[in-house]
Amino acid sequence: MTIYAADQSSIAAPAPLSAWSEADQDVSGEPAVHVIDDDDSFRTGMLRILRVCGHRAIGYGCAGEFLLRLQGEASGCCLLDITMPGPSGMDLLRALKQRGSAPPIIFVTARDDVMTSVDAMKKGAFDYIVKPASAARVLAVVERALQVDAKRVAARTELRELSTRFATLTGAERTIFSGVISHRLNKQMAADLGACERTVKALRARMMSKLRARTVPELVRAAAVLEQAGIFVQQSPGGRSPAYLV
Repeated sequence: MTIYAADQSSIAAPAPLSAWSEADQDVSGEPAVHVIDDDDSFRTGMLRILRVCGHRAIGYGCAGEFLLRLQGEASGCCLLDITMPGPSGMDLLRALKQRGSAPPIIFVTARDDVMTSVDAMKKGAFDYIVKPASAARVLAVVERALQVDAKRVAARTELRELSTRFATLTGAERTIFSGVISHRLNKQMAADLGACERTVKALRARMMSKLRARTVPELVRAAAVLEQAGIFVQQSPGGRSPAYLV
């Protein structure tokens, strides 16, 4: 399959695929463009273009090879042939979605099939490119996909770190956290805990230090991030317990 440059002139024949030493690259390492296509010509040519443009790019001859080499979570994006022998591109998309760790998937295909493209987008594909494709077109989509994935990875990292910090809060500190984001006054939270306001102020300072939050809006944002991930942070006022005051 020929890849065309922006001026539509064909790119010179690429080097043999073996020259890229694909097996030596860490699939789950730094962000990369994962080119998964059984068409050796397209795959190798695409790898050359991506690398010349400064991208880390790794090639795979089939979806199974990608899954076998994937030890953790892939970051970056996938340039994926939708129809291949064995597991198809759609099968791989489904498998990655089930893992909950799918990077943006850019489907490529030699068939300009409207129904297939619509189905792919409905199932979560980032974009859909028909071969032969210009290098400029592919690179533009890849750049957008990498930007989206960088935000996805940053959000997952933030959640992981925030969850770890939240887990260090004591029961009393969680009550204060819940009270602060609910806009309760210190004296109200003191009544909830059966403690004096000085104790509430100390707990509040310790809670904010553990969560690395400087302002109430930062606490509210942290609560929203945690609750979107299914981590319950709100508590009902009252329910005094001696175990809270630790």
